[in-house]
Amino acid sequence: MVLENQNKLQFIVDNNATKRQIKKEIERAFEQEVTGVSTMMTMDGRKKAVISFANEKAAEEILSRLGIM
Repeated sequence: MVLENQNKLQFIVDNNATKRQIKKEIERAFEQEVTGVSTMMTMDGRKKAVISFANEKAAEEILSRLGIM
């Protein structure tokens, strides 16, 4: 699922991580303000977080920094 066009990114996170912890860590790691965190469990038992950013170009910038885009 392509989410960078919606200014969102998906991350696999620790199963015990709370939304507040995920938000804090993403903001610290990428220096971008997070406006929302949604979590869900995958079919194989891992936790996936969908992160929304305040800056409309944040997702694109993070992907670029990670060498993905």
